Amino acid sequence: MTANSKKLSLDYADSATIEQFQFAELVKLFEYLNKNSTHYKRKFTEQNISIQEIQSISDFKKISTSEKAELANSPSDFLCVETSEIAEFTTTSGTVGNPVQVCLTSNDIDRLAYNEASSLAKAGCNSDDIFQLAVTMDKRFMAGLAYAEGVRKLGAGLVRVGASSPALHWDSILRFNPTVIIAIPTFVLSLIDYARANGIDYKKSSLKKIIAIGQPLRKDDLSLNVIGQRIKDNWGIDCYSTYASTEMASAFTECEAGNGGHLQPDLVYLEVLDDAGNPVKNGEQGEVIISTFGVEANPLLRYRTGDIARLYTDKCSCGRTTPRLGPIVGRKNQLIKFKGTTVHPSSLIPLLDSKAESKLSAIELSTDELGLDKITVFFADEFVTKESANTIIQELADSIKVKPAFEIISSNDLKKILFDPSSRKPLRIIDKRN
Repeated sequence: MTANSKKLSLDYADSATIEQFQFAELVKLFEYLNKNSTHYKRKFTEQNISIQEIQSISDFKKISTSEKAELANSPSDFLCVETSEIAEFTTTSGTVGNPVQVCLTSNDIDRLAYNEASSLAKAGCNSDDIFQLAVTMDKRFMAGLAYAEGVRKLGAGLVRVGASSPALHWDSILRFNPTVIIAIPTFVLSLIDYARANGIDYKKSSLKKIIAIGQPLRKDDLSLNVIGQRIKDNWGIDCYSTYASTEMASAFTECEAGNGGHLQPDLVYLEVLDDAGNPVKNGEQGEVIISTFGVEANPLLRYRTGDIARLYTDKCSCGRTTPRLGPIVGRKNQLIKFKGTTVHPSSLIPLLDSKAESKLSAIELSTDELGLDKITVFFADEFVTKESANTIIQELADSIKVKPAFEIISSNDLKKILFDPSSRKPLRIIDKRN
């Protein structure tokens, strides 16, 4: 059976078939880690767990989870190949804590290509498409590599424009007629603004689809958020959300139904756990825990991503039976109790990004004199007045039911907060809590 036929059969398979396949893959993963991973060999020994004791998927859940901090602090303990076998050295962005080092062998890169080609196919893309890539290929960024390799695996055309100006992107759109753009949603809004300012009839362009990365297009209930709605209202082209992480080297991508990103069951085993460590039910929210299949350099078993999302296990209207994840609503270690209300600060970002006045903004989490959590939004004086800032803060308050504080500071001071030279993207949430 080829990889593609295996993938197709699992996308539409019944739960028993998927579980049987994934159990076999988990057994392979356990044996590989027990042979090659210092971290996991130590864990299995400490917990006195052997492969003979594992007779079902539920038995794997006796193994304790691994934390992002463990991988960040001791990357060599997780590495399962010799340095000479590593083809790519990458890291996470380090949005929360230290960047996590993740290495890939040549086979891992092939797996990455297969993952992305399968993901793009879910969004209805095929070899007839031309993709414009609006993300960087440098700065140790795995995703840029994944998209480029995936497009080639799909047999489609590729225009690598990267994190460039709207002007260069429009030049490429008008020159090469791409049908799909892979981009951060707020950058798509910038493309619309540039087109309007420069007399470009963007609604008649060749672009038919947006593969949205890095930011959600949907709310927790799967309806379009402010950014997604603006793109739909102003451009009207199809948008598909994705969720991925460097560590899992896989993606959850929406189909045309827009009911959450589909699991790729031949690449990842998924758990979504509540605060007590119990599996959540259909429609409930919890932390995303992953185990990777077919990874050589940095395979992971029961790895806590720290991302909070809602799980959907009912059959999708597209016919696929695989579990789906809703948009990431926040990171577990950024969840705060603010004035009696539980808040994911990252849920404020889409609304801030949808406003021209607050595209340059940051959120600071701190502790007040009473030891309580505090949220402060920083705005740039170049773009907001006190009145417009108050209006935005009130909209945020309507969204999260409590009102953050705000400060207006100089653009230069705000840029120093946002743009750490060692980071490849702005640090929108700064956690200064004790």
